[in-house]
Amino acid sequence: MLHPSVLITGASSGLGQALALTLARPGRRLWLGGRCASRLNDTAARCTEKGAEVSTLLADVTDRATMQDWIYGAGTLNLVLACAGITGGARAPTATMQAPHEPPEQVRRIFETDLMGVLNTVLPAMDVMRRQPRTADGLRGRICAIASVAGLVSFPGTPAYCAAKAAVDRFMVASGANARREGILLSSVVCGFLDTPMVAGNRFPMPGLTDVNTACHRILRGLGRNERRITFPLWLAAGSRLMDLLPPRVAEAYYTRQSTGAPGSMPEPDLS
Repeated sequence: MLHPSVLITGASSGLGQALALTLARPGRRLWLGGRCASRLNDTAARCTEKGAEVSTLLADVTDRATMQDWIYGAGTLNLVLACAGITGGARAPTATMQAPHEPPEQVRRIFETDLMGVLNTVLPAMDVMRRQPRTADGLRGRICAIASVAGLVSFPGTPAYCAAKAAVDRFMVASGANARREGILLSSVVCGFLDTPMVAGNRFPMPGLTDVNTACHRILRGLGRNERRITFPLWLAAGSRLMDLLPPRVAEAYYTRQSTGAPGSMPEPDLS
C-alpha cells in the first residue's frame, strides 16, 4: 500500500479533515494535528472507525519545538500534508483609521501560521525523509503544502494572506528541484475558494468555490502523478496570473471595485 504512514496538520476541520478521512483505511497510520480538541478527536474517531491507526497532537503549528518533536517522533513518514492555516482581510475604515487597513496583530498571526507553520512542518519532515530508504518509485517521501490562488495576486483585501501563500508556493516549488534529487517530492497546492469553515463567514461571492471532497481528490490525484504544483480551478489561476502582470494601479482600480474580499466582508480570524 502506498503511503502507510501519513502526517496531516489542520486535521480538525476543513481540507485537513477531508484528507484524513479519505486516506483512513486498514493498515495505514495517521498522525493528525490540530488546535481544537473536540474536532480533532472527532476526526480521529472517524478515521479509526475506517480501520486506520491514529495518533493525535493538540498543538499550534506556530510552536516550532513541539512540531519538531512530534514529526521526529513519528518515525517513518511517507506523506506529509501541511493543511493548517488561517485567513483574514482588511478592515473597513473607522473613525480613527480613515482607509481600509489590516491590523498588525492579524498580519503577524497570518504569517506565523500560514508561512512559519508550514516551515515548522516541512523542514523537519524533509529531515526525517532524508534518512529513509527510497521505495520502488525512487522516492523517500512526499510533502504537500496548501498555498492559494491568492498567492498569485496582490489583492488589497487580503494583503497578509496573499503574501504568506505566495511565499509558501515559491518555497515549495523552488526547493522542489533539489529535494527531488534527494528523493523527496515537494508539492504546492494553488487552489481557489474551498467550501470549508474557514470561508463560511465570508460575505461576498466566491468564484470557483470548490467542495472540499472534490479538492481532496484533486490533490491526491496530483500527488499520485508527482505534480510539483497542483492547481485548481485552472481558469481562476490563469486569470489571477494575468491580473498580476498589470501595473499595480490598474489592477487595484479593478480590485477595489469588486465585492469579493472587500474590506470588512471577512470575519476576523481567531488569533488566540
